[in-house]
Parts: sequence; C-alpha cells; structure tokens
Amino acid sequence: MRSSRLHNAATASRIAFAVSACAILSACEQNTFVPPPPPKVDVAAPMQKSITRYLDATGNTAPVKSVDLVARVQGFLQTINYKDGSPVKEGTTLFTIEPETYKLKVDQAQAAEAGAQASLKQAELDYKRQVDLVQKQAVSQSTLDTSTSNRDNAQANLQQAQANTKIAQVNFGYTNVAAPFDGIVTAHLVSVGELVGVASPTQLATIVATDPIYVNFSVNEQDVLRIREEARRRGITVDDLRQIPIEIGLQSETGYPHKGTLDYVAPQLNQSTGTLAVRGILKNSDRQLLPGYFARVRVPVEQNVKAMLVPDVALGSDQAGRYVLVVNAENVVEQRKVTVGPLGGDLRVIESGLKVDDKVVVAGLLRAIPGQKVDPQPKNIESGDAAAK
Repeated sequence: MRSSRLHNAATASRIAFAVSACAILSACEQNTFVPPPPPKVDVAAPMQKSITRYLDATGNTAPVKSVDLVARVQGFLQTINYKDGSPVKEGTTLFTIEPETYKLKVDQAQAAEAGAQASLKQAELDYKRQVDLVQKQAVSQSTLDTSTSNRDNAQANLQQAQANTKIAQVNFGYTNVAAPFDGIVTAHLVSVGELVGVASPTQLATIVATDPIYVNFSVNEQDVLRIREEARRRGITVDDLRQIPIEIGLQSETGYPHKGTLDYVAPQLNQSTGTLAVRGILKNSDRQLLPGYFARVRVPVEQNVKAMLVPDVALGSDQAGRYVLVVNAENVVEQRKVTVGPLGGDLRVIESGLKVDDKVVVAGLLRAIPGQKVDPQPKNIESGDAAAK
C-alpha cells in the first residue's frame, strides 16, 4: 500500500515537471528577439551649380604715395601752416623756413647778373670797335685778340651770374615746404623757432596719399602655375591682368565689400618663400582703408564653372583628410575621401571624390556608422531640406 502511494507521488512529480517545461518552452517561443530597424538618415545628391572660383590670400594695405617732408635749407622754422593729421591739397604751403635771408640772396644774385650783363654789353661794343679798326689797319691784331678775350670772359661771367641767380631762387623756394600731392600730413616733428637743416636735411613730417590705396599680397607657386595655365587657355595677356577685379575685406567686416583691380604682378618668384608678389589698387575716397591694415583678398580665377556642392556640415575629417558619408545601393554607409574647394555660404565645393548620383548623408550623421545599414530619407539640398540635425 505504501509503495503504491510512493509510485503515485513520483508520477505526479514527473507530470508537474513536464508541464513546467512545456510552459517554459512556450514562453521562449513567444519572446523571440527581433532586431531594431535601421536608423533613418537624410541623404541628398550633390548640388550642381555654376560658381566662380576665387584665389584667396591675405595681405596688407599700403599707400600709393608716402613722402617725408624735409628742410633742404638751413634756417629757423618760422611757421607751421597745417593741423596735424589734416588732409591737404597739392601745392599747399606746410612749413616756412626763414625766407627773408634767402630772398636777399636772390636779390644779390640778380644784381650781380645785371652787372655781368652790363659788362658783356661793354665788351661786345669794344670788340666790334676793334674789329673795324683792324680792318682799317689802325690797331694791331693783338689789340683785337685782347678785346675778344675780354668779350668771352664777360660772356662766361654772365652765365655764372645767371646760374647763381637760379641757385638762389631754388634755395628761396625751399624755404616754403609745400605738399607734393594731395594727402594726409602726419604730426609735425619740429617746433616753430627750431633751427633745421644744419648738417643734413631735417625731417619735418610725412605726407601720405590714401586715395587710391594699394593692397599687397602673395600667391604661392602652385596657384601661380594654375593661374598662368588658365590665363593661357583664355588668351589673357599681361595688360589684361590689370583689368581683373579684386575684392578685399577687413577683419571686422563680413564678406569682401571693397572692390578694385589688379595693378602689378612681380616678374619673378621669391625663391626664399616660393611666392609671387601681387598688388591691387582700390578707390578709397571715404578713407575706410588706412595703410597698414590686415586684409582678406580674393581674386576671381575661373567664372561659371560647373561644380558639385554639399552642406559643409556633412563633411568630416581625420588624419587622412576630409571625407563624407555616402549610402550605397544596399543602403550601407560608406566613408568617401574627398578633395574640398572653397566655401560658399553653407555649401562646400567638392573638387573630387563624389559622383553626381551619390547619396550623401547630410543629416543624422551620428546615426550613420560606416559598414552599417541605414534607412535613407531623400532630401533636396536646394530646397533647404538638407539642413544639419
């Protein structure tokens, strides 16, 4: 009887275990793992657009003219006839250096010249008289020779007197230091009553012309070769280069608001730096540009060039350079090395590495992992749908 009860208990335990196992297996079948869907990313084909390619450089503004005003004669500075830093016109008297002394020297030289003219006149009359007497054999030939010599000496003395008069007049002119051109005059370096021009020319101030104004910059050898090739292809001569526009912007300005043209290109490269010196010229009537400013410069090299552009935020970089993420035909992300060009607004020119039908990841970049599948959402760069997220 007892063995029968033990048998029934064992049988019940086996049944309970079997039921539990079936329940567990059933639960496992109901919770089968389902992988998550691929992440969504925005993709867009590169935008094709006609652009102008620019040569970008940095440079400095410089005056077209800058002259040190000096005292070229000795004397006491009598007047200063301008305000420091003020604009002046060409010919304006800026400094006066004791003119009375030099005016007296002019008068003295002119008096000596008048005396030399009188002596020459008397010598010529005597010479003509001696010529007539020699022809009449009234005097000897030696008397005529003496008269001829006196006439020639009088002529030389007159020439010397005329030269002295001109020198005196030039020195008298130096007593008024005038502006050689329109410009801005710096602060004076000497004071009224100071003796100037004693041993050597004394600098009084500096005058600077600011309209127009130069901008000097350098171009590296690689860009020089590219520009020369483009110029050869388009048949541009050296004279035509002066018609090429340039644009500059200051550190505090957005874009390139100042316009001008090329003015000079050096005939040879600087071997120590491998660069070519270039200069532009710009109008500056409002004096927004001062000599010595740091300037951003750009020069159009090629116009209406068909280019591919992608949002600048779609670009990444690593030790190998710049790259973009593209989605292939199997919706797998690939990392594509590219060569980039200039930035235009929010779009970056891609020089090489992309095709027109490539699907570039433009948003959801953190969800796009190279080698992993994604769910691409087509967008249009031109419509603004490709904004970065």
